[in-house]
Amino acid sequence: MRRNRLGNSAVEVTELSFGAAAIGNLFSAVEPAQATAAVNAAWDEGIRYFDTAPHYGLGLSERRLGQALRGRPRDSYTLSTKVGRVLDPQPGGAAASEELSEGFAVRNTHRRRWDFSAAGVRRSIEDSLERLGLDRIDIAYLHDPDDHAEAAFREAYPELEKLRAQGVVGAIGAGMNQTAMLTRFVRDTDVDVVLCAGRFTLLDQSALTGLLPEAAARGRSVVVGGVFNSGLLADPRPGATYDYAAAPPDLLDRALRLKDVAEAHGVPLRAAALHYPLTHPAVAGVLVGTRSPEEVRDAAALLRGPVPDALWDDLRAEGLLTENGL
Repeated sequence: MRRNRLGNSAVEVTELSFGAAAIGNLFSAVEPAQATAAVNAAWDEGIRYFDTAPHYGLGLSERRLGQALRGRPRDSYTLSTKVGRVLDPQPGGAAASEELSEGFAVRNTHRRRWDFSAAGVRRSIEDSLERLGLDRIDIAYLHDPDDHAEAAFREAYPELEKLRAQGVVGAIGAGMNQTAMLTRFVRDTDVDVVLCAGRFTLLDQSALTGLLPEAAARGRSVVVGGVFNSGLLADPRPGATYDYAAAPPDLLDRALRLKDVAEAHGVPLRAAALHYPLTHPAVAGVLVGTRSPEEVRDAAALLRGPVPDALWDDLRAEGLLTENGL
């Protein structure tokens, strides 16, 4: 699987990455054996970039991912986690174990707390290393600093710069569901990469108006998550979700039009959704959240399949993509 270097760093990511939120029991519980099998399937498919965060399952995702990767050659894969939320134990938390209720024991005995201070960043990295059981973190993202801009730019980001200079992390950036602040990070700081979720998809190309041109001009990389917009682009039907809520009728209609054009070229809509972000030169890879070996293998197969340039041309002709989509 093709690898791309992030910005001016030495860190590389595969074009398809494993998003580990789901194996942290996001939305529904995942058995420990299934979580391990999903990571193993990703490895077998050539995926070498794995993303997690303390926020996912209150540390459960990090622990499961670290356990599944332990024993793999450490220089052969890239791992990212995030800072901005620290996990504080509740009374009795130290005695709780994941096996008691498949991770929900952790949920009952720990709580998240926003912390974009320099000390909070250091603590978050240290705690993540302990949960992962690994010797280093390759990429550290500021996680959802939307309502904490002042602290993020004044304290958290400079601390990430120090950690990068000290070799504690290899690359730094920010991960968000919006483009305005990510564009500011690209323009005003020395980030290597930003993780943009849901804003460069077949249904939302808002990243084209500022973020992607800035990243391309400054030699910064973008990893795109949320390529299915939480479900609508995976299976457009009544009741499908868009950005974690029921899709409004106009977006459902647009998704169905996208599906018709893609299938006219012999391309499943899911494959078009995976390939589309990679048409922009600033995009280093797409991040897909998967909870089972079957989902991993499906995503890898879709990305390996060819997508003709004529598909993008027809989508533009139908007014479904902006003119500067490439």
